[in-house]
Amino acid sequence: MSAVFSLVTGTAPLLISFPHDGTEIPDDLEQRMTPEARRRPDTDWHVARLYELVGALGASVLTPRHSRYVVDLNRSPTGAVLYPGADNTGLVPTSTFAGDPIYLPGQEPSDDEVIARIEAYHQPYHQAIESELARLVGAHGVAIVFDAHSIRSEVPRFFEGRLPDLNLGTASGASADPGLADRLERVLSDNRDGYSSVRDGRFKGGYITRHYGRPAQGVHAVQLELSQRTYMHEAPPFAFDEARANRLRPTLRRFVLALLAWAGEQERA
Repeated sequence: MSAVFSLVTGTAPLLISFPHDGTEIPDDLEQRMTPEARRRPDTDWHVARLYELVGALGASVLTPRHSRYVVDLNRSPTGAVLYPGADNTGLVPTSTFAGDPIYLPGQEPSDDEVIARIEAYHQPYHQAIESELARLVGAHGVAIVFDAHSIRSEVPRFFEGRLPDLNLGTASGASADPGLADRLERVLSDNRDGYSSVRDGRFKGGYITRHYGRPAQGVHAVQLELSQRTYMHEAPPFAFDEARANRLRPTLRRFVLALLAWAGEQERA
């Protein structure tokens, strides 16, 4: 068992990644952080719990153990900016989504420490993605990476007003077959459950979606960013709301089933 992540291998050509679900921070590192950062406010709280249904559907599931404050698994290891011209958080963030410092004065990580964190946490997670995708393509001829996220519904640092409930990202169409993206958009926009949705809006997909989405090679990648108000309480202590989650889960189930159905069609073609 890895000290960095948990990987459950499935039978279907689908890998679900939860790169911001982790909460662990090594004790010596946490002591260098501000009280606000120690609350881990920018975690994708409970998102793996929300998708517990996927195990029965045959997907592989990859979940990290550590917080994005240790290293952000959905950022390029080169430090390349995700959204040029917009405000961004980095590979090893030093400020919260609210703009507050993560580290106590003088405790920010050095360049050497950043490199060490990449080697210890970022590389193993991405090696697991690469290995699992190779296995899935070898077995099925096609694979989908579904990068599952959530964020507070209002984060003025990144966007004005309230975020739509369901935010589908396909790197502006580059990371997945258009037919797959269209099908997923229809699932999210049918509005039978009353949720708002958008495709390639503020969140077009992070590093995982953009890096692993290689449609010409049979690997497709999509991101779904959920507004946290759809399944939890956004204020501390960030409690899971079972009633809200149960209302949302049928939509998520249809979304995952649409991924699997499309992949199955490609496998049989």
